[in-house]
Amino acid sequence: MSKAPDEALVDAVARAFTVAPSGHVGVAVSGGGDSVALLLLVQDWAARSGARLSAVTFDHGLRAEAKQEAALVADLCRDRGIAHDILTWSGWTGQGNLQAAARTARYREIAQWARQRGVKVVCLGHTCDDQAETFVMRLARKAGSDGLGRMAPCFERYGMEWMRPLLGVERSMLRSYLERQGAGWVEDPSNADDGFERVRVRKALELLAPLGINARVLGAVAENLAAENGLLRQVLQQTLRGKVVEQYGALSLSHRDFEALHPELRRRFLNVALQCIAGAHYPPRSTAQAGFEAALLGRGTQTLGGVIGWVAQGRVWLAREYQAVRGLKGSPFDGQWRIEGPLEGMDIRALGAEGLQQCPDWRDLGVPRRVLLPLPGVWDAVRLVWSPVSMGETGHRAVRIGPSFENCLCRD
Repeated sequence: MSKAPDEALVDAVARAFTVAPSGHVGVAVSGGGDSVALLLLVQDWAARSGARLSAVTFDHGLRAEAKQEAALVADLCRDRGIAHDILTWSGWTGQGNLQAAARTARYREIAQWARQRGVKVVCLGHTCDDQAETFVMRLARKAGSDGLGRMAPCFERYGMEWMRPLLGVERSMLRSYLERQGAGWVEDPSNADDGFERVRVRKALELLAPLGINARVLGAVAENLAAENGLLRQVLQQTLRGKVVEQYGALSLSHRDFEALHPELRRRFLNVALQCIAGAHYPPRSTAQAGFEAALLGRGTQTLGGVIGWVAQGRVWLAREYQAVRGLKGSPFDGQWRIEGPLEGMDIRALGAEGLQQCPDWRDLGVPRRVLLPLPGVWDAVRLVWSPVSMGETGHRAVRIGPSFENCLCRD
């Protein structure tokens, strides 16, 4: 006998927690239907499993209605006895990609909130429909199977575990669930704004539905591509084993080995390397990466996404671009390094040419100058106190907190 709809949804959430940590669970709730449904379903699961539950709402400060929506979530959580916090953001400078900046801030700030609250995993309300929309958006960018594969059900970001328990659930099922529960939700007006790519894709999918191309079908295709991607990732690992050298956060391999890679494996290698070095969560656009690859094959120099690539003494080098970090200060530095030791009254900023001049033995390290320029240093005004290049003992050290290239290769 089939289960009642609500019971089936609770079971879907329970299955998700069989592969993720529990204990103290967080839910990110915007007030929209997907996240409100997720909150109620996780609360049901938590009551049965004995887990502790906290909720958080991130107000990007980009819409006047957002503050009221956050207050509505707070009221819902209070009525249901769920601990809830509201985080606000005022970091938008008006430059760059607004949605990307807001997404980065949301993950970063919620991760910090979770650590402070002792939350072990944060749940997000992405659905089967979100996966289908993302698939089409990436298809338009000429993504391969590594980009078109399913959204990760579990992943790590900013030192926190994240989970998407509803990836196999359609948005319409969640709306029906909320109606049966007598729970309301807020419709974000941007969901009807054709100025957003995702909205245009959503409308296009409605037109494709009569052809049998719907969220579940595209989700199944994404699953198939994820399996293909896993196999190619193993081939890449085996092909690169013992050939890539990682030093001071930079990567190198012989130009001959780089040139000999199958074009698909070379593309994948650059995808992983660029994200690993820059600490990025998404690869660059395919057209931009193609230009970067062509420059390296031709023994030229090129920058992309905060990474500089060049060829020296028969080796392809990939390193953090100094210009991308020259204005950064503090620890963790560039999201990649944590500086430990006596820091009172000191600044932490990039080494740069000024710092390298104060390290007369840097050439003994046997790595190009470009590799060392973006490294963090401990400064007392204009005097370099310590850096990973320094030979003296000052009680400082740099701990790499970003994943190694090998770990990035293994990551789904």
